[in-house]
Amino acid sequence: MCELKRTQLYEAHLAAGGQMVDFGGWEMPIQYPTGIVTEHLATRSGCGIFDVSHMGRLLIEGPDRLAFMQHVLSSNVAAVKPGRAQYCMIPNATGGAVDDAYVYMYDEDRYMLVVNASNTDKDLAHFATILPQFNCTVTNMTSKCASIAVQGPDSDKILSQLIGGPVPVGPKKNDLGFAMMEGRKVWLSRTGYTGEPIGYELFIESAEAMWLWNRLMELGAKPIALGARDTLRLEAGLPLYGHEMGEDTPDGSEIKIFSVPLSRFAVSFAEEKGEFIGKALLEDQKANLTTKIVPIRLVDRGVIRAGMEIYKDDQKAGWVTSGTMVPYFDYEGEGENTRLLETTGKRSIGFACIEGNPQIGDIVYVDVRGKKLKAEVVAKHMIQNDPPYGKAVIVK
Repeated sequence: MCELKRTQLYEAHLAAGGQMVDFGGWEMPIQYPTGIVTEHLATRSGCGIFDVSHMGRLLIEGPDRLAFMQHVLSSNVAAVKPGRAQYCMIPNATGGAVDDAYVYMYDEDRYMLVVNASNTDKDLAHFATILPQFNCTVTNMTSKCASIAVQGPDSDKILSQLIGGPVPVGPKKNDLGFAMMEGRKVWLSRTGYTGEPIGYELFIESAEAMWLWNRLMELGAKPIALGARDTLRLEAGLPLYGHEMGEDTPDGSEIKIFSVPLSRFAVSFAEEKGEFIGKALLEDQKANLTTKIVPIRLVDRGVIRAGMEIYKDDQKAGWVTSGTMVPYFDYEGEGENTRLLETTGKRSIGFACIEGNPQIGDIVYVDVRGKKLKAEVVAKHMIQNDPPYGKAVIVK
């Protein structure tokens, strides 16, 4: 049995009472003593911090770095300028995804590529077969710097206290910057995996990770583990590799990239991008693929789970890729006048891969332990563009 890897914040998780599990070869907390529901709601109402140091952090340098990135990624990396980040996928030659990733450009001389923890070694092996064609290098920096996500409506307030002033990052999603926090340099990005309108991911030298985590907690941030990270990303409509990408299908086949909702942002056919791995297949998928992964809500009482079969017009039409019961706050008002109420609820939501070009409002049925329960294809599960709060879309 292989020994599990540990992040720079392993001891912090133990100190907080984290229930540790094997997550893609890493020993990570699935929840803290307060539980997943409390952690989820704490992020939506205040500020949650997440140890994402297990994610792979790769540095791409050298004269051909842009040409290499354009070839191995699905996005138009030439459009990324210093101070910006970009979501992308790592396509393979058969129209599927080796992984999904984020490109960060903090300065003109290098890129940082953040990939999924369980795929880091696979991604590096994939790149190694292509690197001899390019004059550049890919260096694994995962152990040299740590990463903490700071998400929720109180994120700005907490970070401003550490910085001693406003957070020096632009207002747009994917904006980047850096700040001195009590004498330590921290790289910031306006990104995250929760759907929160206000949220950041922080990068810091490994030796300073414990200090940063503890200071964030002292200022009111709550530690959030993998269980709530999953319910938050599901509510936000964000895909997870191994569920909405990869080969996690009932028959072991590959999920096509243009089945994934975020493909419209992650794949570019811009002229300046040129040829890249899987381009012709992806062009065909964009024009012709009618099997889509869409958000669904369960109308009947019950809980949908990954792997459950989907039926439409009495015919098997797909399967649930992700599903669970997710908590939410009731609220009133809009924008800065929004007020979260004390009342909360739970709803069963998920993603489903459905054949036949599914549309918003379509009714499907989920086979839950032999009983077909009614579900509806929806546009989204939450409102993400009306700060300061991320708010659940509830149909009553």
